Amino acid sequence: MIEGTERDGEHVELEAGEFATVEIIEPKERSPWVVLTSTSLAVFAVFLDTTIGFVSFPAISATFRSAGPSTLSWVLNAYTLVFAALLIPSGRLADRIGRRKMFLIGVVTFTTASMLCGLAPNVGFLIAAEMLEAVGAAILVPASLALVLQTFPRHKIPVAVAIWGAIGAVAGAAGPTLGALVVSNLSWRWAFYINLPVGLFSFALGKRVLPEGREANPGRLPDPLGVLLLAGGVALVTYSIVETNTWGWASVRFGATLAIALGLLGLFVYRCSRVGNPVIHLGLFRANNFRWANAAMVVFAIGFNAMFLGNVLFLTRVWNYSILRAGLCISVGPLIVAATAPYFGKLAGRIGQRRLLMPGGLLWAAGGAWLLARVTTSPDYVGTYLPAVLCTGLGVALCLPQLSSAAVQGLPPDQFGSGSAVGQAVRNLGSTFGVALVVAFTTGLTAVNALDGFHHVWWLLTICGVTVSLLSSRLVRITAPANPAITAAAAH
Repeated sequence: MIEGTERDGEHVELEAGEFATVEIIEPKERSPWVVLTSTSLAVFAVFLDTTIGFVSFPAISATFRSAGPSTLSWVLNAYTLVFAALLIPSGRLADRIGRRKMFLIGVVTFTTASMLCGLAPNVGFLIAAEMLEAVGAAILVPASLALVLQTFPRHKIPVAVAIWGAIGAVAGAAGPTLGALVVSNLSWRWAFYINLPVGLFSFALGKRVLPEGREANPGRLPDPLGVLLLAGGVALVTYSIVETNTWGWASVRFGATLAIALGLLGLFVYRCSRVGNPVIHLGLFRANNFRWANAAMVVFAIGFNAMFLGNVLFLTRVWNYSILRAGLCISVGPLIVAATAPYFGKLAGRIGQRRLLMPGGLLWAAGGAWLLARVTTSPDYVGTYLPAVLCTGLGVALCLPQLSSAAVQGLPPDQFGSGSAVGQAVRNLGSTFGVALVVAFTTGLTAVNALDGFHHVWWLLTICGVTVSLLSSRLVRITAPANPAITAAAAH
């Protein structure tokens, strides 16, 4: 275990299991900012694609109108399911065989699959192509963050991860507006084609500037049975959540599917404790910040995606805005995140993430409380909705990047890919749960009770914000060697 220290009156600790050192291949001098640019381009495309699909769905349904509703629902669900199931195994594999190699494989897979989605002649082909696209996304996302972590010196990691996270948040929130423009002026197929130039440029730049990094003494590949147990458990959890709109939260099918999923995940944890080549080193969860930051990330992801989808549905269904107008109104929040996240990341490097996260969660919750107190069925964007968007935008800028950096900043160098993947996996599960809750809250609303369902959404946002602040109070400030990518992680 790395010894705890005292700095600025705060106790600091770094905990680690028995991990190997990390080997950096091609140790040429290259700017970390170029590495961040290369990896962020692909991440932007992934998170943009995730939300742009919601806007494209009505047009896709019209094209394949012969397919039934249950089949068409998998146009959205197939991607979510595969992405969630493969994130952690892919991150572990990146640590094992090389992060640069896995990132480039992921970019090629994602870009090729995006092209196939646009060319899809039928709904079955489209669903299969989206599953392949999710495979590429699951490979490149944890590898991209791992490359950023191994390239930047420790004291600059908060600002680097803040920018990385802000790019994902901006891409996700820009999806509805960009999707509406593309679908209305071209077709839904171009919602996939726009990934092609981004993917090609990211691959070409990445091949030139990305350094390779992997475990110095990798040993055997991650436990195959563990991979199957984890992928199956996460897939079933995700499946049970996305099907709640059909089954109901109290149904036997939901309970049985969730029970099987939790059983598989329990077996996975047991397996990781028994084998020498686990998919996840359970020692990661003994690290204070990794444990509490990921717990807060689950809660944040639930509230963030509920807020995001709830905003779109409220503005289009209750205030009768067009999807383009709604997207433009919401875009104030992502612009705030893009403008302020780098500054907050730099500030977090000086004072620690906790001091930003605790007020950030409360500010984010205040946006939900304002909506509960002020919004009516009569449109009033400037006087009623804009103040809430300003609060939530600042709250997201304070919370999302800091949660990402707090979770990974103290990771042993040989576990950058695995640890990053855990963070993205819990965020994805929280996102899925948040979307399912909004669908459950807002299904079947009429003009008489239109606000009731959205009050539930705003209460959820408020509760999530307060909970993020409470969980963040358990974080500690970490100090570590200046260049963790080339130093050994201490063993027990």
